[in-house]
Amino acid sequence: MSTVRAVTIGEAERSGGWTPAVDARMAALETPIRRLLEPRAATLADADEITVVPDAHYPFHPSSGVITDPAVTGAVVAYLERETSADVAVAGSSEYLSAERTSEYLGYDDVLERFDASLFDSADAARTGETVRLGDQSVALAVPERLASGAVIPVPTLRPTRDGPIAGGLRTLARHVDCSIDGGVAGAAAAAVVDPELAVLDATIAYAGEPYAAETLFVGPIAAVDAVGAGLLDRSPADDEALEYALRTAPDAIRVDGVDVASLRDRCPSGELPPPTDPHPAVSIAYRTYAAVSGDAVPPQLDGR
Repeated sequence: MSTVRAVTIGEAERSGGWTPAVDARMAALETPIRRLLEPRAATLADADEITVVPDAHYPFHPSSGVITDPAVTGAVVAYLERETSADVAVAGSSEYLSAERTSEYLGYDDVLERFDASLFDSADAARTGETVRLGDQSVALAVPERLASGAVIPVPTLRPTRDGPIAGGLRTLARHVDCSIDGGVAGAAAAAVVDPELAVLDATIAYAGEPYAAETLFVGPIAAVDAVGAGLLDRSPADDEALEYALRTAPDAIRVDGVDVASLRDRCPSGELPPPTDPHPAVSIAYRTYAAVSGDAVPPQLDGR
């Protein structure tokens, strides 16, 4: 049986509503992150290198739930630097924009300057060739050496992919490897090579049809955490190609400690990402936030009216 541990961010940590200041959000997350990571402290302390891999695919506003809140990543980095002597880095994504630009727009630069941790651009990293067997498929990968040799902690956000399944830690990892097969298989293959120490699911703000403040963090084996996230978004793990290959136990055998999963599932939205021809709600949110601070006007096509 796999166990996933969860912590709800209560009113004692959050003041209610979205908190713009990243320092305040990180402070609210410090104790919950410590509670979740402490059981793995001894294992993490043995690592020479630890790479945190957030879902930072595009510079959407963190209040949208479409990307990992940089404050969650910062709270994880703070714990690792306090409790280990490892060289800690945060992996940046170069899928649409350069990792440096995405990091700057998301505010990761402001977060990382508080620590010794650096930004790791996997697109420019030396790679090692690997081959894994998944079912009857032989999958070839080119994996950044740092991810293949060091400890890795994916930190996805709770959201679906464009195709419907959960984005999750498996697919977050897949964006950093070159794989001979696309789709969910790439995520399962990446996890087989990288073998993450654990995954941290950022469900503080979830997205599925609309943002939702689930105010919860989950920690556990990567595939088990993805399966829990899929259930929260009303997706069946049995229909997810990534979980088909990566999950080593039946979904109903995964135990979640610390939160009432059924109650949270009932409260979470279960919609899709909007079509690419429409302005993404996250874009509208970001512009409205910018307009509120700057006094500038929100473009009519993003104003939702």
